[in-house]
Amino acid sequence: MSKLNLSTRMILVLTLITILSGAILAGWDSVTRPKIAFHRLEALKAAIGDVLPMHDSYETVETDYGKLYVGMNENSDQPVGVAFMAAGSGFQGEVRIMVGMTPDMTQLTGIKVLEQIETPGLGTKIVEDPSNKQDPFWFPAQFKGITVSPEIVVLKNAAPTKNNEVAGITGATISSKAVASIINDQIIGIKTAWLAKGGVES
Repeated sequence: MSKLNLSTRMILVLTLITILSGAILAGWDSVTRPKIAFHRLEALKAAIGDVLPMHDSYETVETDYGKLYVGMNENSDQPVGVAFMAAGSGFQGEVRIMVGMTPDMTQLTGIKVLEQIETPGLGTKIVEDPSNKQDPFWFPAQFKGITVSPEIVVLKNAAPTKNNEVAGITGATISSKAVASIINDQIIGIKTAWLAKGGVES
């Protein structure tokens, strides 16, 4: 009988601990979730600001290919640029990039890598290259102003000579090419979506 009572007590204690742990986690989630959502929104706004030309505001347009963030100025009813999120596989895992384009979808106005888990010191240079003291953001900076037709090309051990070319990162060719490939793949659908919404055709 005492053994039965001991087992019952243990079950009750474990059940109580489980219930309390669940309640604590649920309460903590309700506190942290709004903060996480707020910080993500602020990061999104900052990324849109980084990749688009100067604008006063942006409008969010839902499409079958994801959200478009259309930059607008108060003194004009014409968009200054269109931003969108592109995601795909890098060398180690998923890479997420905010991409800005001209309204006619012919050139990039900038990119910003928001998420990546590439090889530290090599693939991570798609975001920032600490070894380049004068210009640590040289790799993403190359994408500003380049043309997207027929597609963006990453060169290995060579300097760009065409408007659609960028230099790859030494020792991280796969990560470099992944960035271009992710953007190239997404642009196809984005162009279709933009035209369907009445965007400017090149």
